Amino acid sequence: MRLHVGCAMWTHTPWQGRYLPHPLAPGERLRAYATWCDAVEGNTTFYATPARSTVESWARQTGPDFRFVVKLPKSITHERRLSGAEEELRAFLAAIEPLGPRAHALWIQLPGSFAPGDTGALAGFLRGLPGGYRYAVEVRHRAFFDDERSAGLLERVLSGVGAEWVPFDTTVLFQSPPSSDAEREAWTRKPRVPRRTAALTDRPIVRYLGRDDAARTVEGWRPWVATVAEWLREGRSPTVFVHTPDNADALMLARRFHDDVRAQVPTLEPLPDPLPAEPLTLF
Repeated sequence: MRLHVGCAMWTHTPWQGRYLPHPLAPGERLRAYATWCDAVEGNTTFYATPARSTVESWARQTGPDFRFVVKLPKSITHERRLSGAEEELRAFLAAIEPLGPRAHALWIQLPGSFAPGDTGALAGFLRGLPGGYRYAVEVRHRAFFDDERSAGLLERVLSGVGAEWVPFDTTVLFQSPPSSDAEREAWTRKPRVPRRTAALTDRPIVRYLGRDDAARTVEGWRPWVATVAEWLREGRSPTVFVHTPDNADALMLARRFHDDVRAQVPTLEPLPDPLPAEPLTLF
């Protein structure tokens, strides 16, 4: 029974000296983050395929049970829209190979313009992917959430290849007007879609976006605590990523989410104690 939790990144200026030691060499930042959380979103790979040496460093800094959910490059998903991207895909898979079992899932985030009529392209792309990896798809077109036929079609396509549907829950953000600069920016950039809680596989992945007010973030994730607890009782092993618009407290909140689930499922093992932000002294 394993619940993995994490954030959208492993280095963030507001964490330095507060949650994570500062200064830290670039080759030690992920290692320090991994004492707080046991999963991370691989968002940087969306913008460019990393050098293999960079990925080797990521592997050295994390244990084999650490989970990377690595996003496919936008050249594949947004520019080529899953068509004719064989060369880019081969380069990406070669680059992330050093992660080994840490590559928990390859994340196919599709643009908001990718509509139910494009589901055939997704089906063909998924059928052509190599074995050995788990795949997870995030859609943002509203019809996949509002139209039962479109949702059912996507579920059948994903289930046919053992892929997961990744929900990005932004409902708490949009419950009331923004109250910070970061929240105002998030209102213009984040998808506004209903919450979706159905799991298709034994390894569901959730992205949850709260508010810059930690108390509102915690209150808003209560439905997810119940859902994740039930998944664990069913024998699933979920991964949950906690976001806030400014992410200033995301490290602490990810661990808090794990604690809240553990309160419902006492047999869930606690996370290990994190690395202290300041060196320990004798006095």
